[in-house]
Amino acid sequence: MNRRILRGALAGALLALIPAVSACSGGDDAPAESVAAVAFDGSHVPADAFAGAAASEGVTVIDVRTPEEFAAGHLPGAVNIDVSAATFPAEVATLDPQADYAVYCQSGNRSRVALEAMAAAGVEHTVGLEGGIGAWGGEVVTG
Repeated sequence: MNRRILRGALAGALLALIPAVSACSGGDDAPAESVAAVAFDGSHVPADAFAGAAASEGVTVIDVRTPEEFAAGHLPGAVNIDVSAATFPAEVATLDPQADYAVYCQSGNRSRVALEAMAAAGVEHTVGLEGGIGAWGGEVVTG
């Protein structure tokens, strides 16, 4: 089994364990997501923390690479909003400023630019993937 498939399988298995661990993490008043809590504060986080954020209920995962890069492989459920496109500001303007967004690119550079532009537009509940999809190691889909 090659490393990429193994890492993807391990990441999937770890994500599957989050609800079980969360259920055992404290008293009845402890929020279920407290184990994998990530602050949607515009920072970039490692792949494991990003995976937890992306798997959280209500989070929209945004791939800010080009449509060609997106088609070649992206995170499951991600939407493509190309940060280099002239339409990026208009597309960001349609986003709910109160919602949470997990944003990634190829290496982490474009997602930083995107998070700054999103914050300037009033969309501040964001988190970025440190190292981009190149550091992901989890499931990637094409199409």
